[in-house]
Amino acid sequence: MTKIMIVDDSLRARCALKALISQQAGINVTAEAPNGQEAIQSINKQKPDLVLMDIRMPVMDGLDATKAIKARWPQIKVVILTMYPEHQTEALAAGADAFLMKGCSLEEITNLAKSSQGRETGYSLFIHDCYLVSIPPQI
Repeated sequence: MTKIMIVDDSLRARCALKALISQQAGINVTAEAPNGQEAIQSINKQKPDLVLMDIRMPVMDGLDATKAIKARWPQIKVVILTMYPEHQTEALAAGADAFLMKGCSLEEITNLAKSSQGRETGYSLFIHDCYLVSIPPQI
């Protein structure tokens, strides 16, 4: 069972994502947070496998939260889910494992969630406008 945390300042977005994702077999939304700081505070207790992270949020944005999460818990997969494609390069630099545009298919999200269960490819997956691009890891 893949445990997911949803981090978005929009309660409506969190509720909608949770409702959609929770219908998928093998995936469980175990935590939500309205900003990066609250996400970091609850990770020790919740222990998610994957974090779906918005970028533009108050208190702590998704890029800073991604850096902090990957520094402390490198095994947790962080998927940036945003409306802002111009942040793709920053997301990679922050350590994000994937980049999705809001409005992409539920299948794209669930495929990433299911692939977080230890089937590593050695590549970061970045999805821009729901087109899959494979980027080799930085050496």
